[in-house]
Amino acid sequence: MAVTMHDVAQRAGVSIKTVSNVVNGYPYIRAETRQRVESAIDDLGYRVNMSARNLRTRRTGLITLAVPELSLPYFAELADAVISAADDAGWTVLIEQTSASRERETEVLSGRRRHLTDGLIFSPLALGPDDLGLFTVEYPLVILGERVFGAPADHVTMNNVAAAKAATLHLASLGRRRIALIGAHAGEQVGSAALRTTGYLEGLAEAGLPHDPALIGEAGLWHRSTGAEAMSRMLDDGVEVDAVFALNDALALGALHALHAHRIDVPREVALIGFDDVDDAKYSVPALSSVDPGRDQIARTAVDLMVERIGAAGDDQAPFRRVVPDSRIIGRESTGDVAPGERERVVAVQEGGTEVVASAWPPARDRQNVT
Repeated sequence: MAVTMHDVAQRAGVSIKTVSNVVNGYPYIRAETRQRVESAIDDLGYRVNMSARNLRTRRTGLITLAVPELSLPYFAELADAVISAADDAGWTVLIEQTSASRERETEVLSGRRRHLTDGLIFSPLALGPDDLGLFTVEYPLVILGERVFGAPADHVTMNNVAAAKAATLHLASLGRRRIALIGAHAGEQVGSAALRTTGYLEGLAEAGLPHDPALIGEAGLWHRSTGAEAMSRMLDDGVEVDAVFALNDALALGALHALHAHRIDVPREVALIGFDDVDDAKYSVPALSSVDPGRDQIARTAVDLMVERIGAAGDDQAPFRRVVPDSRIIGRESTGDVAPGERERVVAVQEGGTEVVASAWPPARDRQNVT
């Protein structure tokens, strides 16, 4: 005979409603209660009738994660972390790659596939502040990144300015005085490049170092190849450099390749630090120092916010929040921060936080349309 939700409730000593809440990923359940229910489910071999549940709740059990480019290690590792966090909450993730195309990002927000999932976690790169109207949608939306602020949605971002400033100050604390930046986007007003460049300039000012435009290396897409090209241009132009802050780790690994090609010792002659702390950073030669922006916390927070919004759809909800995880500077061999036999050390921490940014979703006039 098939095991029922009633059987699970009896075994766990809870109500059927509590079992339903656990099965459906409702976030506000005591850990002890959730553990009892999950143990009862495992012991009895209970299986959720997904078709019946989806018909009853009008949900698919799926959420979408849309990112610009899975070939970049940061987004690949972010996707892995989101999938893991969603799996823990009982949800399945569909991945869409937008290739930083405006058309594809617009399609992600309002296209024909939107009805296939219950919500969207979205990291836009082509859309910006002038496109805020596109983000007023009638489904749960969590925004990632730095391109769009002020949209009517929860937002999980990074401590970009403070972390970039800390990375620059760390290089200065090592006695470096000609600190180059690789990855700038000329004329950019919003986005990661603009914010991290601002942090770099603030770090130079606080360290009492002059800003030399010759030390700013531009790069289009943040790939290893563009990092190597920007670093090589600077070195070929005879610019004196004793440290490099690359705006992501792919750029930093490319810069490291160029430094090796020019027979420049890292870190003795030039110290090097990246941003994102991707897994590859630990295995370069020398191992790459980097900013850890809290990627795993970003993923888990985004999923938690999404599950909460889906569970509360149609009811009064909390205001939208902007969450900034803590970030850390991880020192490794490329900045000379580790002793023999030591792999890495945390050399600085910037605390994040949560800020209420807008009224609740959805607007009252639209709530009758929300499933």
